[in-house]
Amino acid sequence: MKRVQVKDREFELYLEYDRLRPEIVRVAREIRRDLAGKDPLFVCVLNGAFTFAAELMIELDDKYQLAFAKYSSYQGMQSTGVLKEEIPPEVDMNGRTVVIIEDLVDSGFTLHKVRELYMERGAKEVKIAVMLSKPDAPKVVDIRPDYIGMEIPNDFIVGHGLDYDGHGRMLKDIYKVCEE
Repeated sequence: MKRVQVKDREFELYLEYDRLRPEIVRVAREIRRDLAGKDPLFVCVLNGAFTFAAELMIELDDKYQLAFAKYSSYQGMQSTGVLKEEIPPEVDMNGRTVVIIEDLVDSGFTLHKVRELYMERGAKEVKIAVMLSKPDAPKVVDIRPDYIGMEIPNDFIVGHGLDYDGHGRMLKDIYKVCEE
């Protein structure tokens, strides 16, 4: 599909899955290399990172532990500036290397706050793996993920786990909003 309608907005094809897949494989190789001999805890940030996390876990293909957490800081296409922990990870992270798996980093706000939260909960170190990064997006906090699938422009996107007000996550490819 070249264009899709998601709620009240039209989106155009931006990034096909076939371009994204090799980058996910590369990220898994980097994580495996860097965390060899450690017992990392992976925390998938719901809902958006579920697709990326599943693909990453398949590529990692090891006995790693995976937990889930849910945070909200967006409403529609805008950040609210407040992080709300809706579902905390139900696992002890004390003394462990924790890898946050997130779909996207743009303003840096959510990942900064979650990293702080996990350090307060006793993590030895917190690493961040993101499917996509928007280095040119306006930053609330300048945070650099440890593992990045791809860097992209500061467009609003949906698909492959990313949503617009809860819609569009199940699209295999990634679409960017059409300018009006």
